[in-house]
Amino acid sequence: MHSKNVIIITVMKRLFLLFVSVITLTSVEAQVLTLDSCRAKALRSNKQVGIARMKKEVATNTRKAARTKYLPHIDVTGGYVYSSREVSILNNDQKELLSNIGSIGAGTIQGHMAGLDAGFQQVMQGVLRKQMSKGNLDLNKALILGDIANDVKLGFGQMGQQMMQQFALAGDEIGQKIVDAFRTNTHHIFTASATLTQPLYMGGAIVSANKMADIAEKMADTNIEAKQQDVLFAVENAYWTVVSLRHKQRLAEAYLELVEKLNADVHKMIDNGVATRADGLKVDVAVNEAEMVKTKVDNGLTLAKMLLCKECGMPMNENITLEDELKEELEGDIIAQEYYADNINELRPELQLLSDAVDITKQQTRIAKAGYMPQVALMTGALFSSPSVYNSFERKFKGSFNVGVMVRVPVLDWGETMYKVRASKNATNIAQLQLSEAEELVDLQVNQCTFKVREANKNLSAAKKNIQRAEENLRCANVGFKEGVMQTSDVMAAQTAWLQAQTQKVDAEIDVKLSETALKKAVGLF
Repeated sequence: MHSKNVIIITVMKRLFLLFVSVITLTSVEAQVLTLDSCRAKALRSNKQVGIARMKKEVATNTRKAARTKYLPHIDVTGGYVYSSREVSILNNDQKELLSNIGSIGAGTIQGHMAGLDAGFQQVMQGVLRKQMSKGNLDLNKALILGDIANDVKLGFGQMGQQMMQQFALAGDEIGQKIVDAFRTNTHHIFTASATLTQPLYMGGAIVSANKMADIAEKMADTNIEAKQQDVLFAVENAYWTVVSLRHKQRLAEAYLELVEKLNADVHKMIDNGVATRADGLKVDVAVNEAEMVKTKVDNGLTLAKMLLCKECGMPMNENITLEDELKEELEGDIIAQEYYADNINELRPELQLLSDAVDITKQQTRIAKAGYMPQVALMTGALFSSPSVYNSFERKFKGSFNVGVMVRVPVLDWGETMYKVRASKNATNIAQLQLSEAEELVDLQVNQCTFKVREANKNLSAAKKNIQRAEENLRCANVGFKEGVMQTSDVMAAQTAWLQAQTQKVDAEIDVKLSETALKKAVGLF
């Protein structure tokens, strides 16, 4: 009776699982992926690869920017300045003198004219007295002539005074114009300039900087390759892990069926009195253990698929099926190949990056040495301002062009350049040591991966032989159990040995794939 209940429960479980599977398959169609499609999806969607590609664009633009250092550069500037005080070429005394230069001149001339008038009157009186003493003039005629001379002097005096007034006004006006002409009108100053600089010789610094930019762009390409290899390596590991767990899931299901069949047979024997209840309890424990193993494998397979989906850039709950997990068995004659390469330094991105780092430090040393060299540059430009000073101070935009050569010769820097050169050479030595150490580690890694490939092939060969023995052992145990010459524990031991042998075979097959993948990555042939 107990055996019938177990059989009914088992059948119900299987029907339920079949019903859930049918519902799942009809609602969501699983996406079948090959290893190549997984690799392609990962390369398209991986964020680290995307970052590496962006860094390549940065390096490319940096290299293009470095090229512009060979070309002339033009700078244009403009400005406006307001000053609360005006720049003055004349001082206050000079302005005062020029503003009153007419009045000062007229006063000086009038002073001289007054002196001339007094002298003229004395001369006329002397002449008249001399003529009277000679008898040429009498007193009345002398008085008349004196009055006439006095009237002429007064007439000329009035005329001269009028002329001096006009002279003073004209002179003051001219002086004021001169003062106004010397005004700079610098309260509001507008400037505009354009400068062209063409480097002629910078001590080799520009050439070295461009070489560094080229190396940096090359390193960006190598970095993309390194990231892609890491992504492909991770994807292949995740892919074969899923395949391994799927095959182990089938083994767990097959093992569960074996144990359940044995459980059913033992309970029938208990019902018929040819087996003890202790035998039934042992089988029940084996069934529970088989179910636990299957549960662990199921959970592990789900997590492994989630990881693979993440690596491929798909939603982690995506329903996927791998091409190799659909196969009942992996390739029958699967053998891990051994890869060799004489140019590992060129194939391994890590070694390429370290080698390029050495080259960059050498270029940095050349840039540091440029500090010893003179620097020559051609400069030309134009400067415009308002007010301009080329035709007095005009409120117009005017300017001039200029051209010249600038030479910079380092004379004394207290050893700064020497210290920089020494530091750069030390950096080169460090980079070379790092490269040498990395080459040794890569060589060791290649040898280790080669040994693992050989070991995986040997393990797979041994696992295949164990399969044959385990299957024969299980067959004999089942036959002996039916004939009644073997105990339940013997059959359970044979089933466990069969499961272990099958599991070891799956592990060995996957280990062959993974060891071959690791060797390809170590050699740089991804």
